[in-house]
Amino acid sequence: MGSPAPFLPLIGLVLFLLGASSTITSQQDPGPDPSSPGSAAHRCFCQVTGHLDDCTCDVESIDHINNHKLFPKLQRLLQTDYFRFYKVNLNKPCPFWNDHSHCGIRHCAVKLCELNEVPDGIKSDSFKYSEEAQGELEECGKAEKLGAVNSSLSEETRRAMLEWSRHDDTADRFCEADDEQSPDSQYVDLLLNPERFTGYKGPAAWRIWNSIYEENCFKPSTVRRPLNPLVSGQGSAEGTLFYSWLEGLCVEKRAFFRLLSGLHASINVHLSARYLLDDNWSGQRWGHNISEFQQRFDAELTEGEGPRRLRNLYFLFLIELRALSKVLPYFERPDFLLYTGDPAQDSRNKDLLLELLRLAKSFPLHFDENSMFAGDKKEAAKLKEDFRFHFRNISRIMDCVGCFKCRLWGKLQTQGLGTALKILFSERQIESLPESGSSPSSFQLTRQEVVALLNAFGRISTSIKELEHFRDLLAKVQ
Repeated sequence: MGSPAPFLPLIGLVLFLLGASSTITSQQDPGPDPSSPGSAAHRCFCQVTGHLDDCTCDVESIDHINNHKLFPKLQRLLQTDYFRFYKVNLNKPCPFWNDHSHCGIRHCAVKLCELNEVPDGIKSDSFKYSEEAQGELEECGKAEKLGAVNSSLSEETRRAMLEWSRHDDTADRFCEADDEQSPDSQYVDLLLNPERFTGYKGPAAWRIWNSIYEENCFKPSTVRRPLNPLVSGQGSAEGTLFYSWLEGLCVEKRAFFRLLSGLHASINVHLSARYLLDDNWSGQRWGHNISEFQQRFDAELTEGEGPRRLRNLYFLFLIELRALSKVLPYFERPDFLLYTGDPAQDSRNKDLLLELLRLAKSFPLHFDENSMFAGDKKEAAKLKEDFRFHFRNISRIMDCVGCFKCRLWGKLQTQGLGTALKILFSERQIESLPESGSSPSSFQLTRQEVVALLNAFGRISTSIKELEHFRDLLAKVQ
């Protein structure tokens, strides 16, 4: 057998040429260009940029303040005891149709809290917001029952709390709140029940959204919402007709639709970002599902509607951000506490909350709510009442959601948005707040409203942060 030595130079030359060819190929084909009109990233995000309708703000300014400033602080706040426990009634019957079916998928279940898992200061019925109440409660630290806490309060503090509990702002509320005293209302640890994909879908889920869009968004029945999977024969012309009608609405009705569309978009972002990718004997793996995101937001797959939904998400962010900036004086009062029974933690939480709200207030491109309900006083009052009536209906529709985890987050986020709307249209009451919380005031927020407001904003903030991840992921997809 001859020696292989003469062939070595030839083999080396071949390998060199193959390597050079590979280098040339990689230089000529660097991968998908996210700015290309045909790219997945472009189809989802090409319109999610620049100036937002009915606002002085742009998408990029929101991305900057949220992703780099608000989001980290908000996540720290929502991890605390005060904001992680939410009381909710998941057993209220649907008020609009008879439907006793519930999601049988295990991911739809909600883990409820045992009473000993909730701090005493939170589950106490008296909502101790004043420093005087806190001081007197500390003296009763050895009491074994919550009832003993209430009996220790001074007569002055008891009268102030009674006045607070009697305060009825039902006429100013934009949503139906659960009765916290009902035996069916129970505490839920939101950190142990994250919002994510549960598998709840199909006709039951679409019935919820159809009731919201078709019956409660100031839309005539002759105009169909595009891409309703329960209605056949829809085309792109219908989508164009729908948005032509929407753009012809007054700013209030247009804003109402965009808020609900933004909320829907936010929920879909969460479901796509926390999707069950694998479930086997070794455990569960949750993560970003790019194809699920594309199904909901890709312009080609949604007949151009997906990017509009994402723009509405930014509009919703602006509305809730504006509410946080407006309510700052309410939380700045010296006697207001985020009461849990732990003075050190309560003080830190309030400092963090005020830091967050002041940052929100510093944003220079806020939505101007004064542009709404600003015409003829009689017509404006009627429109505002219609606005409130429709949103209350939507909050009641949440009791028709068959998936308990979806119901939990639906109720919390509608209450949070309803609280934001209540704040926006209570400017005079907030400006005339008494310095002492023990004095009567025409503006109050319950603990439930405070928790819902911040957690709902946390969901919107998280959605916008997640869009950053999806942009990066889709940039790698053709």
